[in-house]
Amino acid sequence: MSLPRTEPGATPAPGPQSSIRRERLRFSEFSFTRSPSGHVSINVELEYDGQRWFGRSAGQSSPLGDLRMAAEAALRALEEFAEGSLSFELIGVKHIRAFDSNLVIVSIGIRGSAGTRLVGCYLADEDMPRGAALAVLNATNRLLGNYLATR
Repeated sequence: MSLPRTEPGATPAPGPQSSIRRERLRFSEFSFTRSPSGHVSINVELEYDGQRWFGRSAGQSSPLGDLRMAAEAALRALEEFAEGSLSFELIGVKHIRAFDSNLVIVSIGIRGSAGTRLVGCYLADEDMPRGAALAVLNATNRLLGNYLATR
């Protein structure tokens, strides 16, 4: 495959795919609320083309439970966006320490698609639950891109 040559600083000529608008689903808001009794409520908001979709998860707080609830909230928002055409199952979420950083890794199954697993991670040094939600979006990024292209 050869690419057209352009002079330094020049704008390349538009290709055959340049007229296709490749907008993506955006992570717009994340809220994490913990009550004095240790109950957690997590809300994830996604945005696409001016519309918003929400996912919510709640339960008793624990270090791993907070990550799992955040990932579940992100999956619920994705399912709302897909209007029933995509359904996900959280297989697992894990926090690991690597390269002097905190990573959150998620494994996601697609219901109705035997054996299909998606894996995503996020470098979450500051906010681990938020990182779990973003790891879900990283895991589903390509699948959602294809979904949007055919929508």
